[in-house]
Order: sequence, then structure tokens, then C-alpha cells
Amino acid sequence: MKQRRIVLGVTGGVAAYKSAELVRLMVKAGWLVDVVLTEAGAQFVGPATFQALSNRPVYTQLWSPDVSNGMAHIQLTRGADALLVAPATADIIAKTAHGLTDDLLSTLISARDCPLLIAPAMNRQMWGNPPNQRNIAQLRADGVSILGPAAGEQACGEVGEGRMLEPEELMQHLEASFQPKPLAGRRVLLTAGPTFERIDAVRGITNSSSGKMGFAIARAAWEAGAEVVIVAGETAQATPPGCRRINVLSAQEMLTAVEQEVDDADIFIAVAAVADYYVLNPSEQKIKKDAHILTLELAPNPDILARIATRPQPPFCVGFAAESENLLEYAEAKRKRKHLPLLAANLVQQAMGADDNEVILLDDNGEHRLPRGLKLDVARKLIGHVAQLYVHGKTR
Repeated sequence: MKQRRIVLGVTGGVAAYKSAELVRLMVKAGWLVDVVLTEAGAQFVGPATFQALSNRPVYTQLWSPDVSNGMAHIQLTRGADALLVAPATADIIAKTAHGLTDDLLSTLISARDCPLLIAPAMNRQMWGNPPNQRNIAQLRADGVSILGPAAGEQACGEVGEGRMLEPEELMQHLEASFQPKPLAGRRVLLTAGPTFERIDAVRGITNSSSGKMGFAIARAAWEAGAEVVIVAGETAQATPPGCRRINVLSAQEMLTAVEQEVDDADIFIAVAAVADYYVLNPSEQKIKKDAHILTLELAPNPDILARIATRPQPPFCVGFAAESENLLEYAEAKRKRKHLPLLAANLVQQAMGADDNEVILLDDNGEHRLPRGLKLDVARKLIGHVAQLYVHGKTR
């Protein structure tokens, strides 16, 4: 894979301190970063900081001596993968919407040869100002990606919409912009994480699922252009950008949430590690420890995937099989028993809680092995296979 090169425009907002961290994250990811710093931006973070973090020259002047022909506004975006402006003030947004060019960054934006992404950062009243909103609408109509803003406490002491997205989330948006969009316009519903079946007021039956694979698949589906809803058991995983999350505890709660959402879903991916049994008579109070053996009566939980797959008009259903032995035998039997077009099989001892995974995809055309890798990389390959089957009606 070729090395990514990003041009980062930094304008005059207090959120410029976040841009320094953003440069650090880009360099850590192996990207080349060329920083274009406006005069106002330099009032918050100086060129030396960005040069030290990027290990590259920082551009501040329209006629830059650091560019061979002196035309930085022409040369800087040639061959770049993206131009990101973060923070983007109301001023640079207005200039961009109306084609005004009075400094290096605004001229560079006008002459760019790569996609433009803008991360607004301003006071809540500036963000809601009608002229600013008209400018944002114009940029969207022009094909510019608007990232955020977020809502929360602002540097001025007020609370509301206008905060620049955090560097980690901007990185996710940038990475998503590089991914193909085979699921654009599709709706993906998925389950992730463990379920929890209550024994008493403090105890329950659960499992060691971290939710990492499910949330990686959710992010990969969002990157592929889908509208994503995650029904999540109790997990510490952060919700990927652009995804709607519904938190549940038990298998029955998960089923209820899925059934409320599934009519709008084109694709259903069941990644959650759902408890097979629940306690028939859980105690409302904490059961006191004594010398006697505690006996629990267990009953089978509903099979969420089977319930969805057997609907009169089911979405495209993808199952997961986490086995400790006889992986392919058990997984293929599960796929046929539940009439699934696609099932992802992995060994539980290698997958649960780990940051990487190795998956074998099973469909009507046989086995498709995805090499071991980080769960997000595996998830992107899985979503690509789903798109091939669902959108194009063929396997790799």
C-alpha cells in the first residue's frame, strides 16, 4: 500500500492545540503530513511545534521558498490523498464557500487536487449563525465533507454545538474517506458484545466477549457507506462515528431491540456472544453465601439469528460461529441449520478479547480464509465479502 500524504490546514481557533495531537497520530500511522498554518493559527500553536511533530516544513506564506517553483498553493495538494482543515473557523468556511483566496490556505483550497474535509470549531452561536449554516450547506452541496462539530463545553465557557471533533475521531473519518463505499445507501443492523443473564441483584451469567470484533465490523460497515445500528451488550468499546448504538443487557433485551430495528435493515450481522441460557427465577436481592450448594434452574434463550433469518422477508443474514474445536464442521452445520448465506467462523481461544483475529468465511461457494490481522482489517475484508454477496450477488 502506498504511503498516505495528508495536507493539514490549521486556522485561528483555540482547538489548534488538538491539531498538534492529530499530526502526531497521523505520523504514528505512517502518513506524511504537510501542515499549512494561517497567520491566525500561528497565534495559538507555532510553526516549530508542527515542524517537530511532522518532521517536515510548515507552510505559512503564499509564495513559499520551500517549494521548487514557489507556488505552494499549486504544488502542495498534487498527489495528496486529502486536504483536511482542522480547526476550520467561520472565516475559512466562508472563504471556501464563496471562493475567496487571500492567503496560502484559502488559495490552496481553491486550487486543490484532492478531496477536501473540514472540521468546524467555533462558538455555539457562531456555528448556529444563519450565514454560517448557509455556507456549510453550500460546502456540502459542493461535495466537501463536514466532520462534526461535536457538542459540549467550549473554551468560552458556554455549552453547545461547535467543538472540534477529537483527534482520534478525525483520524477515523480520514481513514473512512480512503475506503470504497459498496454499501452506500444500505442499512446494517448488528449485535455485538456479551449478554448478561441475572442471577441476583449483583451476579449474573456472561462470557468473555470484549465486543471488539463486533464494533470493528460496525466501523467497517460505516466506512463502506452504510447506515449502521449496533445493539450492544455490556462492553467498554467506543461507538464508531456515524453509528447509532442501543445498549442492552440480556439476550431477551437484545432480541427485542433487534426486532424493533430489523424492518429497516438490509443486512443483519449477528456478532454478539449471546448466552444460551437464562436463569428462570433470578433473585431480586443478593443471595447470601452459605455452605450449601447453589442450584440454578436454566432455560434456553431465544435464538436471535434464527428468529431473524426465518422471517418471511429476512434481511441478508450473516452469522458468527466461535468454536473451541472442530471449527469448520460445527460452523458449516450451523450455517446450514439456520439457512444463512454467510457465516464467519473463528476459534474462541484465539478471538475473544484479542486485538487480532483469523476468520474463515463460509458461503454457498465454499470457504474463504481471511488471514490473521487486526480486527479492523479483518472486518473490512468481511464487509467487502458481504458487499460482494449482497450487492453484486457473487463471491470473491
